[in-house]
Amino acid sequence: MATSSLTVHQRAARSLVVSKYVMAITGLIMLLFLIGHMLGNLKLFAGAEEFNHYAEGLRTLGEPILPYSAGLWAIRPVLLLAVILHIVSAVRLTQRDRAAVGPGRRYVSTQHRTGVQRTYASFTMRWGGLTIALFVIYHLLQFTLLPKLVLDPATNGAFPGSGLADPYVRTVTAFTVWWVVLIYAAAIVALGMHLRHGIYSAVATLGGIRTPRARTRALAWSAGIALVLSLGFLIPPFACLFGVVQP
Repeated sequence: MATSSLTVHQRAARSLVVSKYVMAITGLIMLLFLIGHMLGNLKLFAGAEEFNHYAEGLRTLGEPILPYSAGLWAIRPVLLLAVILHIVSAVRLTQRDRAAVGPGRRYVSTQHRTGVQRTYASFTMRWGGLTIALFVIYHLLQFTLLPKLVLDPATNGAFPGSGLADPYVRTVTAFTVWWVVLIYAAAIVALGMHLRHGIYSAVATLGGIRTPRARTRALAWSAGIALVLSLGFLIPPFACLFGVVQP
């Protein structure tokens, strides 16, 4: 009986470790994508020709070895799989956490009026992750899926700019609408908070924090990377909104 119980606990612990590793690795894959995406967005400041060249370059990636758009389509399933595995692992870890100590709780603390300290992750990782997921759907509709339908620019209300064929004009036009920029900004703030904790957690999971000094460095790097990415994503839309970049 004891052996059977021990086996169950061992399997549960092993499953927990696997989920943490999957979250860390898939998170780092998405981080690399975000860095590339941010650098691409910043090309708006280089003008229409340079930005459109970047947009076309995504579709000619791997040519002439690969057919047109094949490189881009090879990357998309990897990102999609990373997102799915990341979400599944997050759900499994959340379920284990709630089963062990109750929803939203992590450890007892005399510094909190209820005697139980809610974690930083409980505010930023779960709800922040949901916010990011909903925004990604909207973002893909506006800039990737709907433009392929060749919508009438005058009738695409909820997705400003999506009916415009030119990538530069489509992007800048979308970011001249204040509520689009507001949605974008809210999502980027959620992303920054998510990255701040997620990068540190990934480094810890992969064994990069073994000393107090390493912990301090990891915290600093996590905050720095999250801040740089957040600013890098926020600057272009606000530049469009205030007329610094014009269609």
